[in-house]
Amino acid sequence: MKTETIAAISTAMSNAGISIVRMSGDDVFSIIDQIFVTRTGKKKAFSEVESHTIHYGYIKDENDVIDEVLVMVMKAPNTYTRENIIEIDCHGGVIVTKKILETVIKYGARPAEPGEFTKRAFLNGRIDLSQAEAVIDIINAKNEMALKSSVSQLKGTVLTKIKEIRENIIRDVAFIEAALDDPEHISIDGFSDELLKRVEENWKELNHLLESADNGRIMKEGIRTVILGKPNAGKSSLLNVLVGEERAIVTEIEGTTRDTLEESIHLGEVVLNLIDTAGIRKTEDYVEKIGVDKAKTFAKDADLLIYVVDASVELDENDREIIDLIKDKKAIVLLNKTDLNKVVKKDELEKLTGKTVLEISAKEEKGMDLLEHTIKEMFFHGEISFNDEVYITNIRHKSAIIEGMKSLEQVKESILNGMPEDFYSIDLMSAYETLGEIIGEAVGEDLVNTIFSEFCMGK
Repeated sequence: MKTETIAAISTAMSNAGISIVRMSGDDVFSIIDQIFVTRTGKKKAFSEVESHTIHYGYIKDENDVIDEVLVMVMKAPNTYTRENIIEIDCHGGVIVTKKILETVIKYGARPAEPGEFTKRAFLNGRIDLSQAEAVIDIINAKNEMALKSSVSQLKGTVLTKIKEIRENIIRDVAFIEAALDDPEHISIDGFSDELLKRVEENWKELNHLLESADNGRIMKEGIRTVILGKPNAGKSSLLNVLVGEERAIVTEIEGTTRDTLEESIHLGEVVLNLIDTAGIRKTEDYVEKIGVDKAKTFAKDADLLIYVVDASVELDENDREIIDLIKDKKAIVLLNKTDLNKVVKKDELEKLTGKTVLEISAKEEKGMDLLEHTIKEMFFHGEISFNDEVYITNIRHKSAIIEGMKSLEQVKESILNGMPEDFYSIDLMSAYETLGEIIGEAVGEDLVNTIFSEFCMGK
């Protein structure tokens, strides 16, 4: 780990009320001592002031005053990096902020790498790797659910659960190793049956985490939602209502939508990554056929399909093709144009599709609250709790959990096949080390560098 004093601008580079230049390392006090003066022009020995205090004055480079500032002093170990930290709050102009950064570098700091402050917090043991990843997830959160999930992870929910499972595993490894080293005093009789129960319990705990991964991804990225239906069923009108503006062209002419149209919207707490598709029907039009094929392709990878049915038009073979598409998927059927004379009945459509059918009118903007409630029930059972529930939102964590489960399955297989106890120990240690990758207790330098390279500068 590099130990030089690092510095970076920790706020967005634009004209604003304030900007913050942050330093971390052993030399922060000697650097600030050289460039700070009080309102009366006196120097100050910052190593002697109390921690977590703020000091008003000016930043100077030799005889030139650069800006009027507030200097925040935070002494190790009670800081973000567990090193001494100085933060300089200056006026938010781009030029003045850059000038202050250049000055602290001139007097002994070096420019921080992306994510280096958080990397030092991890390497100095203040946070684990899952918490470090939560920091960047908070910064990049695109919706309230993603923010809540990331804050929950930052509090250590993933760390606590993984540590608990690893402690269970390592106790069994320690017992096996001790029994093999000292068989005269430590009996291993009957241990296999007890171990099998604990392995199954640990596997179930990991499987529960794994099952949360889809919901975790959806919280973080939103629900991939494809709108399907025949031409002129009201798909584009629905998109416009959900988006809140005329995003898609709507006409009475069938086949107006030829290509996909994508938009991300907030439906209450739920985020939908919407894809409006070409109306599905048999057609000889080459361009429209391409649009229909793309609609079918997008439908295969969607988290949610919204099938829009025109209530004023009889169902036909095109509807039957769409019903086949949604058969094995999470889907909601919207019976649209209920303000017109209905020839398609809700109960008949429910029986035919086996899906929830909601009556709406995109034209009159009716039924949107019910749609939000139904989606929330479908994906989150109505409520999303961040108190006790642990959600896996990171693909790296998901992969490690899968590998850990495989190792535990190997232990179970060895027990059932009556293999020697040292076989149990090998696979238990494999599970222990794999799960350690999640919290950073068994990771290589390359992985750590890759993770923190994705951070913004100054964090």
